[in-house]
Amino acid sequence: MWTVIYIAPTARVADMIKSKLTEEGFLVECRPINMSKQQFEILVPSGELEEVQEVLNLILHP
Repeated sequence: MWTVIYIAPTARVADMIKSKLTEEGFLVECRPINMSKQQFEILVPSGELEEVQEVLNLILHP
C-alpha cells in the first residue's frame, strides 16, 4: 500500500525529493495531482513511512 508523504509544488521539487529518497534506498513514486497547478504527490510504501519522514525532514530542512 502506497502512502502520500508530501505534495511537491513543482515537478523539479518532486524530482529532487524522489532522487534523494531513492539514493537513501527507499521506493518512491511521483504522480501529478493537478496539472494546472503543477502539483505532484510523493508516495512511499506505508511500511517505510516513519523512516522516510525522518529523511524527508532532513531534505526539506537541512
